[in-house]
Amino acid sequence: MASTDRSPSVNPLDRYRRQASFNWHKLQEYVYGGRDIIEFKNAVCKTLESDPVFQHPIKELTRDEQQRTAMIQCMKLSEYRFLSDEEFDNSSHKRRALGEILTMLNRNTSAKRYLHETLFVKCVLMLGSKRHIPYIHQIQKYQIYGCFSLTELSHGSNVRCMRTTATFDPNTQEFIINTPDFEATKWWVGNLGKTATHTILFAQLYTADGKCHGLHTFVVPIRDPVSLSPYSGVLVGDIGKKIGQNGIDSGFIAFNDYRIPRENLLNRTGDVTSQGKYISSIKDPNKRLAVTLPILSVGRILITDSGLTNLKAATIAAIRYSAARCQFGPRSSAEVAIIEYQLQQWRLFPYLAAVYALNAFMISFYEDYTYMEKMSDTDSQYDLQALLAQEMHILSAASKPLSTWLARDAIQECREACGGHGFHEGSRFGELRNDNDPSCTYEGDNNVLLQQTSNYLLTLIFLKATRGIAIKSPLGSVNFLDQAESVLRRKFKPTTIDSCKDMKVILRTYEWLVAYLAKKSAEKVQSSLGRNKDMFSARNGSQVYHCRPLAMAFIENRVLQKFYEYINNAPDQGNVRAVLVKLFLLYGWWSLDKHLTQLLQGSYLKGGECVNLIHETILSLCSELKGEAVRLVDVIAPTNFILNSTIGSDNGQIYKNIYQKALTTPGSMVRPDWYQVFLNKPKIHSKPLAKL
Repeated sequence: MASTDRSPSVNPLDRYRRQASFNWHKLQEYVYGGRDIIEFKNAVCKTLESDPVFQHPIKELTRDEQQRTAMIQCMKLSEYRFLSDEEFDNSSHKRRALGEILTMLNRNTSAKRYLHETLFVKCVLMLGSKRHIPYIHQIQKYQIYGCFSLTELSHGSNVRCMRTTATFDPNTQEFIINTPDFEATKWWVGNLGKTATHTILFAQLYTADGKCHGLHTFVVPIRDPVSLSPYSGVLVGDIGKKIGQNGIDSGFIAFNDYRIPRENLLNRTGDVTSQGKYISSIKDPNKRLAVTLPILSVGRILITDSGLTNLKAATIAAIRYSAARCQFGPRSSAEVAIIEYQLQQWRLFPYLAAVYALNAFMISFYEDYTYMEKMSDTDSQYDLQALLAQEMHILSAASKPLSTWLARDAIQECREACGGHGFHEGSRFGELRNDNDPSCTYEGDNNVLLQQTSNYLLTLIFLKATRGIAIKSPLGSVNFLDQAESVLRRKFKPTTIDSCKDMKVILRTYEWLVAYLAKKSAEKVQSSLGRNKDMFSARNGSQVYHCRPLAMAFIENRVLQKFYEYINNAPDQGNVRAVLVKLFLLYGWWSLDKHLTQLLQGSYLKGGECVNLIHETILSLCSELKGEAVRLVDVIAPTNFILNSTIGSDNGQIYKNIYQKALTTPGSMVRPDWYQVFLNKPKIHSKPLAKL
């Protein structure tokens, strides 16, 4: 075991950096997509660090101050124009790098910016037409400020049942927007509380004959862009303090006979003529809604990526701290760094492996999303568009829970693994926890989203069983299930740890697991239907031990499939591929460890010796990664300014950083204003108990 020199002139992390077996510069170039992306990333970090607007506050900000800061930073970011329009459209690597930096720097600012500059604009581009382009120019110039109003007080995940209405009046060529009752008030709308002037509104479209044509989107002005005063007929306000992300002014809005021009309907999937006739090239209302789904997937994809960013930040800080912090050791030698302890490795390294796995998945996922966007630009192949949108929807519906739950669990584990110093605000774990927490809920509750994924999979299983329809999808994420019978004949009988260190073994195991859970879930649902239950009740009664694990196994399999492809495309130099293989194996077996019950129940594995070998493999991989871990976090780490963690600095001087933080905290050595409270001594035991 290695002890660490505590001399201020020595960086304790360097001892472990020298142990790395791979060329970390080569790996960094591969992770970020090239040296130019790394240079871009460093330039952005340097620019933000030198700008007073982005400096970290030295005192705790009030909620109003947080919102003011986020607004100022959003506007300043628009002045910098880090990405050209061409780069924004065509360089997903630069777009992701910038998003990661901004999310890590200030989650409030990055979220406000996303809602205004990305989500509002994407809605107009994907759901509108040429007549709506002026809104994009106004958004980009901050002449108007945007938000996205979907969720209602009594409805969130159940999009179809939103109750806000927009009724067309042919006499005035206007839509009349109404909130039928207080429960239909739009709620949890980011940017709406204090600042938004316009919103993308989801409402049920009615024509004058009283017919409802389903959910549609509208651009709705809500405040005067000059005074920020709300218009007549609009009730708008802030919902109040939240557990976290209080720099985002989350709001509510209700309408009372509020009128907007007919042209404010985003009319890609349907329109209303001046005579009041509803027209659409997509006759099936379900397909019409499916073409709208990509805009909901956008948010979930970005939340998946922000969950990955939170996971990175927590893992970087905890592993660097573990390499610098010394506690205990053999009696005959100095204390050793806590990264040497098996338990510390087992607690932290799987999350480091998850970072690399999810990063590989996200690179592929953005490519898939770009393909979907290009498809949505065409006014043809609506069937393919609907299928593609559906697959992207169920992938994003499952990836968001995987990423945000991994981040949630990692942040807590990292906090505890760093002891008391991890509990201090300066470590940043508390901020990360509060910022990540709502990600498990907004844009769809994680558990509800997983049901949407499992419902999709079960529908494919039923269609194959009853109609012989082959199981396939545009992106191929489900294609292996078409051969489920042969997949389920597989078995795994490991005899040594080396037999477990094969990536294809993990991939085959996951395909078996998904096929097995799909089969058991379908049987469970069919059994419930046989007891005269309706489909809703049958699925509802099959979630906990069947459908939920199915959805999680499905997305874990997809992540590992993409990680495998990513590794095979990695440069075969500098030992880059070898270290990625170790990370793949650790993440794969660590994830499968959570499914051991199903693997044993289905007889894919037999006996306790198989379980022991899997556990020994996990521990062996953790041990092998001990000398790689510090360099692996160097690869993904931003600058110290962006990370902003006393225990996560790349200089390894954790005690100096913690001490300096305490000394520079305003009021840390000042007598409190309320010191006289202490001088007013209590009269001990002078008060009688209350009489009952």
